[in-house]
Amino acid sequence: MALEYGLIGETLGHSFSPQIHAKLGGYAYDLHPLPPEALDDFMRRRPFRGINVTIPYKKAVIPYCSQLTPAAQAIGSVNTIVRLADGTLRGDNTDLYGLMSLARRAGVSMEGKKVVILGTGGTSLTAQAAARQLGARQIVVVSRRGPETYEGLAGRHADAQVLINTTPVGMYPQGGPMAADPRQFPRLEGALDVIYNPLRTAFVQAARSMGIPAAGGLFMLVAQAKAAVEQFLGRPLDDSSIQAIHRDLAGQLQNIVLVGMPGSGKSSVGALLAQRMGRPFLDLDSLVEQQAGMAIPQIFAQQGEEAFRRLEAQAMAQAGARTGCVIATGGGTVLRPENRQAMAQNGFVVWLQRDLSLLPTEGRPLSAGGPEALEALLRQRSPLYRAASHYAICNSGPLQQTAELIMEAFYEAAGH
Repeated sequence: MALEYGLIGETLGHSFSPQIHAKLGGYAYDLHPLPPEALDDFMRRRPFRGINVTIPYKKAVIPYCSQLTPAAQAIGSVNTIVRLADGTLRGDNTDLYGLMSLARRAGVSMEGKKVVILGTGGTSLTAQAAARQLGARQIVVVSRRGPETYEGLAGRHADAQVLINTTPVGMYPQGGPMAADPRQFPRLEGALDVIYNPLRTAFVQAARSMGIPAAGGLFMLVAQAKAAVEQFLGRPLDDSSIQAIHRDLAGQLQNIVLVGMPGSGKSSVGALLAQRMGRPFLDLDSLVEQQAGMAIPQIFAQQGEEAFRRLEAQAMAQAGARTGCVIATGGGTVLRPENRQAMAQNGFVVWLQRDLSLLPTEGRPLSAGGPEALEALLRQRSPLYRAASHYAICNSGPLQQTAELIMEAFYEAAGH
């Protein structure tokens, strides 16, 4: 099977590469899974003009390349191969350009800094090369086994200034775990995670909670693809193409998550938003009721609030792991830290506000105490709504108007 341009690897799941390459280069880009026993024949036949290479073949393809770029030599692995006019192959590693581009865009400086890299795989080699080229003063590489392990890491390297996660820890569908917690490094100035699903891992969220620059790997994915396309086509592309495609992808993947008091209109606005944007709509209360097989007032009456919160956390974890959805949460979903993390990992979080006198209370167990109960709830939850949200809007006018304003804010923020 011939492919003009594409990606080879042993197992290729869902990939954004075809749509990225289509936008950058205007050509068809195929996913071409290869079992190990087929690699040699494929590389000798060279039925391509240009390919990208992923796990586990980034080192295995090196002997087939007559030329290696300085980046490929420095890293010791290849992710981009071009067939030259004489039929020979040139190997490059555009991940290096991608990671350096990510660091610059995120505002994470490594010059003169102590950089701690989590993981020892192929992407770790890329991170080490990037740190060297960006002027790191010291580079520490951490593994599960070896001279530098995770046990006691923060104690030994409390002076770390930059953390880079190159492990798969925190990747979908794991969600919450971290290879190391940035908050344990008091002198940390920046953090990068090569993972792009979810968009903001727990690692990135923890670093941002410290008020320091931190970013996930989606921009790196697009930037390395741009560098590969330049080699495939033999001409430079404007850097603005990276920004534009990253913004489009981020907008496509991000959820819109609605938070706010019970009765603030999350379900009504969410359903309208989903219809207008052609997205799936997930109502968290409905998901909980489906799981429990009973209505929420019954859950509270028969099992208590704690049982409801456990079901709600399970539903939020499942909904937050999805992409491209509109999610209406319950009024108290923000109470649990794990829920706030699940909202933020792929979400643009919107706080819907409404005058307390307009909030309905019928069928809402925690709102049934009248105005005083609602005021107490609002005092308790307002700081959490504020901290969790990227945008706040008063939902007092027509639903259509509220939905339009949310859509404008969402698309303006996409990619940031």
